[in-house]
Amino acid sequence: MSAKATPYCAVILLTLVASLASARDDVATVSLPTIAEQTETTQPGPVEIANDDSASDEPQPRLLDRRDRIFYPGDTERLKPLGRKLLLNILLDQKEIFTSPFRMNRDNAKWWLLSAAVTGGLIAADRHIADSFENSNGQVRWGGRISNVGASYTLIPIVAGSYAYGVWRDNAKAREIGVLGTEALLDGLIVAGILKEVTRRNRPDERDPGKFWGGGTSFPSGHAIQVWSIASLLAHEYKNRPIVQITAYSLAGIVSASRVAANKHFASDVVTGALMGWFIGRYVWKTHQDHAIHSHSGLQTHFLPH
Repeated sequence: MSAKATPYCAVILLTLVASLASARDDVATVSLPTIAEQTETTQPGPVEIANDDSASDEPQPRLLDRRDRIFYPGDTERLKPLGRKLLLNILLDQKEIFTSPFRMNRDNAKWWLLSAAVTGGLIAADRHIADSFENSNGQVRWGGRISNVGASYTLIPIVAGSYAYGVWRDNAKAREIGVLGTEALLDGLIVAGILKEVTRRNRPDERDPGKFWGGGTSFPSGHAIQVWSIASLLAHEYKNRPIVQITAYSLAGIVSASRVAANKHFASDVVTGALMGWFIGRYVWKTHQDHAIHSHSGLQTHFLPH
């Protein structure tokens, strides 16, 4: 990539990164304007379920979020409605992720700037970082083997196994991880796929390494997005168990570093992917679990982990 093209590429990339992995709560919450568009202005109060007919003529409170209409844990043991509702949830996730730039405000602007600065600095230093590795055949071979832990064909069976175990043992927590893990993985795959097509950056082992719009699929790292989305989800699910958090993040960090060691990605690819994955995992968890942020209908049931 020529020196004249570098600033232009950096501006485009920083905009993309900031829109997907920046705001502390911007990416992790459902915005109030979006909720307002989906419902009446009526605010639901405490819901009482009467046993007689005295409340039959009273209007039922409207749901505040379309996710209440399309996803709730009672469906986690029935695959057909679960699949349909999971698909609709992912569509809502993508809308929230890709419209996040329009919700930048004074509170989260510093996170946009920080993400842009980190990404820009790494892009400028990518070649120097890559050359600092030994880049021997053994390093590349072992890096590739370790990075397989973050591949789709490894992570999908893990979350599917968690769901199957939860159904078998009637374990709500395991079903929850299976369902939300699947949602986070698919969200990450879609985001990574779109950005790869937009940036088309060449990988380190390809001709014109690091060149944007060169036809490659280097930016961002799909392995990093996927493994960090699952690590973030697990860390938030088990936020009172430090050993789970340490293990999940350590494994995600090793997988990310191995993609650089395998000569398949630059440092900016994996760091950007890790940031996006972390925010996606956090977003999925908070959307379905943090009721203080995400308003749910009082009539719906939710996961009650054992």
